[in-house]
Amino acid sequence: MQTFDSDGVPIAYLDVPQREGAGEPILLIHGFASNHAVNWVNTSWVRSLTGAGRRVIALDNRGHGRSGKLYEPEAYGSDLMAEDARRLLDHLDIPRADVMGYSMGARITAFLALAHPDRVRSVVLGGLGIHLVEGRGLPAGISEAMEAPSRDAVTDPTARMFRVFAESTGSDLRALAACMRGSRQTLSRAEVAQIEVPVLVAVGTTDTVAGSGPALAALIPEAKALDIPNRDHNLAVGDKVHKAGVLEFLDARP
Repeated sequence: MQTFDSDGVPIAYLDVPQREGAGEPILLIHGFASNHAVNWVNTSWVRSLTGAGRRVIALDNRGHGRSGKLYEPEAYGSDLMAEDARRLLDHLDIPRADVMGYSMGARITAFLALAHPDRVRSVVLGGLGIHLVEGRGLPAGISEAMEAPSRDAVTDPTARMFRVFAESTGSDLRALAACMRGSRQTLSRAEVAQIEVPVLVAVGTTDTVAGSGPALAALIPEAKALDIPNRDHNLAVGDKVHKAGVLEFLDARP
């Protein structure tokens, strides 16, 4: 892992060269309570993408993994985390990259594509569908779950699932509570319609967190939906259908 300074916040990242081929860059942005290793290395995404001839850059979002921990919700706006991603591209002298995010990372990716369309060649929104514009993503109560004295004190099943996951990744629970409070922005239908690069919306068919993938794809001019059969929000991440669909999408985009 390497680290760079993003407007005062240390951001850790991985930069893995392709095994062969042209080495077109792809930036990976993980989900809430995860990190680059859990979301992208352990699920074999890095291996699959480098094996397909791509240079893979994966960061730990602020508040996560080895990146800087902040404890005020206003430090975690989706627009601010999108700027971390943009600054990483600047740091690595990458003028334009494909960008793939999962869950919260997909939300950040959408904000990045909207704010800096010249830096984004294509977009993969994994684990996030119509909840990008309807609702506020993950349900309320997750911040409180992070602050509970123990996982046993959390009664809501979704909130408890995230608390257990956060503990399993060795996360800073107080930073995650702040992140959840500060990063739940939506985009309007008019805003997502302004994303003009090729977009793949990849959502598990049993994912109740993301909302409908086809419904979101219908709002974006150059988007298509990929259904990941019989996979929920957690299991869809590393699914073989997900990987095959993304690799096909990347090979086909201009």
